[in-house]
Amino acid sequence: MNDLWAGLSQAFWLLVTLDSDLVEITLRSLRVTLTALAIACAIALPLAAFLAVRRFRMRRATIAVLNALMGLPPVVVGLVVYVFLSRAGPFGVFGLLFTPTAMIIAQVIIVVPLVASVAHQSLRELWSDYHDLLISMNATQFQRIQALLWDGRRALLTAALAGFGRAIGEVGAIMVVGGNIDHATRVLTTAIALETGKGEFAMALGLGFVLIALAIAVNLAIHWLGRTESEGRW
Repeated sequence: MNDLWAGLSQAFWLLVTLDSDLVEITLRSLRVTLTALAIACAIALPLAAFLAVRRFRMRRATIAVLNALMGLPPVVVGLVVYVFLSRAGPFGVFGLLFTPTAMIIAQVIIVVPLVASVAHQSLRELWSDYHDLLISMNATQFQRIQALLWDGRRALLTAALAGFGRAIGEVGAIMVVGGNIDHATRVLTTAIALETGKGEFAMALGLGFVLIALAIAVNLAIHWLGRTESEGRW
């Protein structure tokens, strides 16, 4: 029990004094995660709107695949990205393995299905309300997608926040493709695993507090967005 309290007090002191290693790891985690989230949203949100608006032969199968990929094991994603980026892989010439870029690629693959599936559920309901109006206005497919993305921006932001929560807590794929290299690819989750294995519970707890704070902030933001949307306020 004494060791636990000592670790908690040391972790709190690291947070208060803004320990340089803790700040560096946190900023790197945010940089990697936010970059991956921006790329994933640029892919997933238009895809979700397209699936809501467009009817084609393989539409139901595409939606089913997206929903299934939400449960894709992150370690498998890391393994696939590792194979493609390794020296023997097709993209090994670029030397991206064990770099933040490789971590971003893995997170994009993990986050895209989640954001697309969540966004599609909201945009499909919105499309049922806007269908007759947009058809009567003879709007093009691009204009329909644009209208859905704009009017459904609150729900889409909620989907993006859900993707952020998924990405910031990822450890399996990040460990495989990033390598947990100090001052290069070490992020919150991999650093917590490393420090715990070394017995450095103060740093592990400090990093854990930061990760928990980020997760709570995301959940509070999702709750606030859902409340304002139900009450008709932006």
